[in-house]
Amino acid sequence: MKNNECIKRVLIVEDEMIQAMVLENLLKKHGYEVVGKAQKGSDAIKLALELVPDLITMDVSLMDQIDGITAATKIQEIRSIPVIYITGNTDKYNFERAKKTYFFDILSKPVFSGKLISAIEKAAEIIANSEAPRTGS
Repeated sequence: MKNNECIKRVLIVEDEMIQAMVLENLLKKHGYEVVGKAQKGSDAIKLALELVPDLITMDVSLMDQIDGITAATKIQEIRSIPVIYITGNTDKYNFERAKKTYFFDILSKPVFSGKLISAIEKAAEIIANSEAPRTGS
C-alpha cells in the first residue's frame, strides 16, 4: 500500500465553525475526503464509530462535557483510528493526557497548511510501514 493510500478519509472535530470550514477546504484541496464534522465530543464518538475515518483531526476543547482527548480515548477503545490534535491548548497536562492516545501530532492554532499536510503525510508513512492491523477493520 502506498503512503498516500493509507489516509484518504478524515473526520474533523472542531468546535469553531470557521476553523472547521478552513480545515475542510484545506483537506479537500490536498485530495482528502472529509467524511464528517463534529463540534461536540459525543458527536465525534458517534460519527467516528459510524464512518470509520482513516484519521481524525481533533480539537481538545469542544462544545460539551467530553473534550477531544476523552473523545479520542473512547473512540480508540473500540477502533484504532489515529488522531492529529489541533488546539489552542498545548499545556503539559493535556499533552500528558494525549500521550495515552493513538496520536501522531499536536498542532497549535492557527494551523498552517504545510504543518497539517506534513503531519498527515508523516502519519500515512508510519501507518504504511506498520505491520499492526487496525482494530475493527
